[in-house]
Amino acid sequence: MHEHGETQHGKSLAVLTTLFFMWGLITSLNDILIPHLKGVFSLSYVQAALIQFSFFTAYFVVSLPAGRLVHLLGYQRGIVAGLGMAGVGCLLFYPAAATLSYPAFLGALFVLASGITILQVAANPYVTRLGPAATASSRLNLTQAFNSLGTTVAPLLGAMLILAGTQHITGVSAQEKALAEAASVQGPYLMLAATLFAIAAVFAMLRLPAIQDEVAQDGQPAGSVWQHRHLVLGAVGIFVYVGAEVGIGSFLVSLMEQPDVGGLSQTDAGKLLSLYWGCAMVGRFAGSAVMRHIAASKVLACNALVSVLLIATAMLLGGKVAMWSLLAVGLCNSIMFPTIFSLALSGLGKLTGAGSGVLCMAIVGGAVLPLLQATVADNISLLASFGVPMLCYVFILYYGLVGYRPR
Repeated sequence: MHEHGETQHGKSLAVLTTLFFMWGLITSLNDILIPHLKGVFSLSYVQAALIQFSFFTAYFVVSLPAGRLVHLLGYQRGIVAGLGMAGVGCLLFYPAAATLSYPAFLGALFVLASGITILQVAANPYVTRLGPAATASSRLNLTQAFNSLGTTVAPLLGAMLILAGTQHITGVSAQEKALAEAASVQGPYLMLAATLFAIAAVFAMLRLPAIQDEVAQDGQPAGSVWQHRHLVLGAVGIFVYVGAEVGIGSFLVSLMEQPDVGGLSQTDAGKLLSLYWGCAMVGRFAGSAVMRHIAASKVLACNALVSVLLIATAMLLGGKVAMWSLLAVGLCNSIMFPTIFSLALSGLGKLTGAGSGVLCMAIVGGAVLPLLQATVADNISLLASFGVPMLCYVFILYYGLVGYRPR
């Protein structure tokens, strides 16, 4: 019976990895949308950063309601609901491009991200529960590695389907050019919508193992989730981590385009951005193996320290060195999200669901910190703005050394 349970868990884990892949793909496409829509609508860095703001604000607004929804529907139906909502968000890109409305794009992104939030709230704790607690970090790193595969493929697809398709548009009025450039977004997002609806249909028919939330067998009083210091500090860790990762990804294309840094075309810079996310993927597969032998907290602290050093090098030296140093931060990012997530949830017993909601809310860092970075970019310089993510990694270093310990 135990063996049967393990194979069933293995199959469920395999199916869940497709979800992690899809939401990685969708999230990372924003890095292509930012320079693209910045050109279409002639936006400042702060205005372009509203793309990530709309996307990641959804995590803050929707996480707690999503937690309740998943509690009512169960993990599996929650996943189907999330996929359906994300699909609707992708469909809304069509009218946004047709009417050439930036606010409509932002609205579509919010709906799309709301669906992904429901997915995150259902799928992350589900993965940590599909097997022994001791290897939860390792399992979450493995599924998140497929999330990174999505984030790696997306800039390549986006550069080819969205950016490259608009370079030959010449000899037309500014309005017609803008319409044609906006229309290049429609096809890719319609394909995404179709894919999401198809996966939702498959998930609705699957027989996944039902996982009961642990009842009081832990012998722990329920109490409040906010009493757990390691969870609260973990939420801050997720906030600054997502803010740093998204900020670097959002402004790297613009930085690589600068003549004194990379001097690349927008399409080439978009393709090179795949390296940033690709490094994260390699690091997650490696990290999943390493963490079976070395304490997750130590690996986290070590990666945070290297990130701080890489960004400091980029800011001091500039030029091509800055470009390659910042791309290399992707490798350090690799294990951070799943590791902070599982360290913060450890020992919460039946508060695990509520804890997961709090951590998913903290993903709003991806909305707030890139805006702060954009403000520095508009007022000082784009290279100087990378000081914002550097400070974020300083906090993660502290969490990996001290903050993760439950009181």
